Amino acid sequence: MTTTLPRLLLVDDDVDFVEMMKEYLEPEGFRVDAAHDGRMFRSLMPQSADLILLDVMLPAASGFDLLREFRRLSNVPVIMLTAKDNDVDRVVGLEIGADDYVSKPFNPRELVARIRAVLRRTGAERTGPEPVGTSAAISSHADTATPRLRVGDVELDPAARQAWCRAAALELTTAEFNLLDRFLRQPGQVVSRDDLSLAAFGRQISNKLDRNVDGLVSKLRRKLDPDGGGEERIKTVRNAGYLYVLSIQAGR
Repeated sequence: MTTTLPRLLLVDDDVDFVEMMKEYLEPEGFRVDAAHDGRMFRSLMPQSADLILLDVMLPAASGFDLLREFRRLSNVPVIMLTAKDNDVDRVVGLEIGADDYVSKPFNPRELVARIRAVLRRTGAERTGPEPVGTSAAISSHADTATPRLRVGDVELDPAARQAWCRAAALELTTAEFNLLDRFLRQPGQVVSRDDLSLAAFGRQISNKLDRNVDGLVSKLRRKLDPDGGGEERIKTVRNAGYLYVLSIQAGR
């Protein structure tokens, strides 16, 4: 039986760095294609990759520019490679659709761990998606192996990685999907920022100034209520975390 290796697309203008990373990643079980600018990126069919590693600093079009363009076409997971300790890059990347970020310089073993974690969360790794548990908020469907989550007018299918609000499909990044999944498993209960970070990014908040979860919650709020006129679905609980409200399901 032949197993297809996960395909990574590494986009970085540092040729030596790209070659070094290919030498490290390929023995780890990945097939690596490389691009050094936006033109090469577009020519390598990025939508067919399992995961994209995208540097922020690129010639001509930046990594942010390419991510904005790519997110209109595909939900393939993207890990941004950012400058060390640059919180602005991280927040902007997550706001426009990145699934995770790694700060340069980094330990290659950490990068491999992040890649595998994102692939598991998206179900793209050939070992399959992580198992999904159940809760009181789950409405079971006999025709699916994994039950769906439904709270009011929001429904989420963990197996298909799809979500709907008022029967309209939601376009969510991997991190946004994981965040909504976490909220729908505990509606009406406070969920800490640490727990949300673990659900969205596979790790807890590294320091008190880490605002990535807050930015992700804000973006999810806008997608659940794009017109801005409805009841707030996700409430901030000061010094505790966030809460997905139950009252919104009444009458909708």
